Amino acid sequence: MAASPAVVADLGDELRGLGWVSDLMVAGSLATGDYVPGVSDLDLVALVDGPVDAGRQDALVAIHRRLDGGSGEGLKLGCVYVEGATVPDLDLRHPTWTHGRLVHRVLSRVTRAELARHGYAVLGRSPGDVFPEVSADDIRAAARAELTGYWAWAARRPWLWLDPTVAELGLTSMARGRHALREGALLTKTQAISQAHAPAWLIDRLAGRRRGEDVSPPRIRTAFVAWRDARRTVAHARRVR
Repeated sequence: MAASPAVVADLGDELRGLGWVSDLMVAGSLATGDYVPGVSDLDLVALVDGPVDAGRQDALVAIHRRLDGGSGEGLKLGCVYVEGATVPDLDLRHPTWTHGRLVHRVLSRVTRAELARHGYAVLGRSPGDVFPEVSADDIRAAARAELTGYWAWAARRPWLWLDPTVAELGLTSMARGRHALREGALLTKTQAISQAHAPAWLIDRLAGRRRGEDVSPPRIRTAFVAWRDARRTVAHARRVR
C-alpha cells in the first residue's frame, strides 16, 4: 500500500461529517502501489446511504472544491459516489467528481476488480467486504467490456486522439487490456508502458512522463500510433472469447 496523500484522509473526514457516506475506498494506482505524485490520479470510491440527490450532490461539490483548492491542489482527486444498494448494477451511472467537476459515470468493471484485488478502506468497510472476489475470467470480462465499450467508441473517432492525454492513456490502456485478456490479471500503468505497441522513441517518452519528466511526444505521430493500436486491440477483443 502506497503512502496516501493527506487529501485522502481529509476527504474521509469530510465525508464522515456528512453522516450519509458509509464507506470510502481507494482504487487505482494508489491501491496497486503504482502511484506517482504529481502524475497519477487519485481514484476513490464512496458508498452512500440512499440516493445522491441534488442536495447531496451540492454538498459533495462544495467539499471537493474546497479540497481541490487546499490539501488536494494539483493532485487530481476523483471519487465515484455509489448508492450502496446499487453496487451490483454494473451499468448504472453514479455521481463522480473528476478533474474539477461532477459528472455521471459507471463504476467500471476494471475499477471493481482493482478494489477487490488491491483496494483498501479510508472510511468504513474494506473493499473485500463490499465487492465479490474476482477470478481471472472476471478480469478478462472486465477488460473486454472496456475495450469494446468506451475504447471502441473512441477508436471510431480519430480526431479525439489528437488530444495527447487521450493518446497516451490509450496506449497504456490497450497494453493493460491485452494483458488482461491474455493472462486474466491486472497490469499497472507503469508496467503497461513497456508493453505498449509503440516505437521505442515513444515508449521512452511515455516512461519519462510517467516519472514526472517534462517531455512531450510529437502530437500527430503519437495520435496516429495510439489510434491505430486502439483499432487493432478493439478488433482483437471482439474476436477473443
